[in-house]
Amino acid sequence: MLTASAPPIRIGVLGAARIVPAALIYPARTVQGVVVATIAARDPARARRFAAAYGIPLTHATYADVIADPNIDAVYIPLPNSLHHGWTLAALAAGKHVLCEKPLAANAAEAAQMVQAAEQAGLVLMEAFHYRYHPLAERMKAILTGGELGAVRHIESRVCLPLLRRHDIRFRYDLAGGALMDAGCYAIHIARFLAGAEPEVVSAQAYLRSAQVDRRVVAALRFPGGVTGRMECSLFARKLLDVQAIVAGERGVLRVVNPVLPHLLHWIWVRTAEGIRWERVLGQTTYAHQLEAFADAVQTGVAPLTGPADALANMRVIDDVYAAAGLRLRGT
Repeated sequence: MLTASAPPIRIGVLGAARIVPAALIYPARTVQGVVVATIAARDPARARRFAAAYGIPLTHATYADVIADPNIDAVYIPLPNSLHHGWTLAALAAGKHVLCEKPLAANAAEAAQMVQAAEQAGLVLMEAFHYRYHPLAERMKAILTGGELGAVRHIESRVCLPLLRRHDIRFRYDLAGGALMDAGCYAIHIARFLAGAEPEVVSAQAYLRSAQVDRRVVAALRFPGGVTGRMECSLFARKLLDVQAIVAGERGVLRVVNPVLPHLLHWIWVRTAEGIRWERVLGQTTYAHQLEAFADAVQTGVAPLTGPADALANMRVIDDVYAAAGLRLRGT
């Protein structure tokens, strides 16, 4: 748990991305012991405007300046996927803890280097799968381990979102973009979390936005013990909005709508021989829970739920899905 008497964790932000207010700035206003201290952007003028709008006291001219600042304890990296690897390594080399947006890297080889660097430095490296820190995640798992569904037979996860900006950077191969990287990393992570095991990718099919860049991906998975799985993701497809997890067991079915952002809206639906019931799970925003966990890891050394080993395992599955779909790995 966080120690009230400890000095605040001073976080520097690399990039004035759209996700920064929701993922860091607003939660930092309520999470004890965390201060957003500085920010840099590719355009220094944009950094100054961003800092003024959100009350960040200091800006730096470059990302390197943020990392070199001796008054910064940790960095938050919301940069394009292709930049996660380099700037994470730089931050770790400078003695800074890192909260990095998902996916951790462009591919598993990069992720492995980041994991090794964090272990050697003895610093926190946490992937920002914020949903995992909301109480809903543990409630989903408790339903499965509680036995009311019987033995799990099939796990399905879908994260299909509308991305209507034609030239969005998430459709750029050189920035390690694609639906699987942006939305599919969630679908894979949710399936792995619910299974409590790593899957084999049986097959995968990708629907392209442009050369090598997927707008929709469907993959068949197989988990130990004969449990089957299916993941689907899209940024622009027939299903414009479909975010849910489904688990079929011997004696029942669990369906969770919106496990990714449950603080906005969600519900749990369970069907067994006893009937159907609905549940909701209260909590703060997923991002507030995540920031609390990051601060706890930095301050007390407790391992985060989405730490280096988990991040590397998720990247390996992403790579396997791309390979099964006949696409090049990102960053290669």
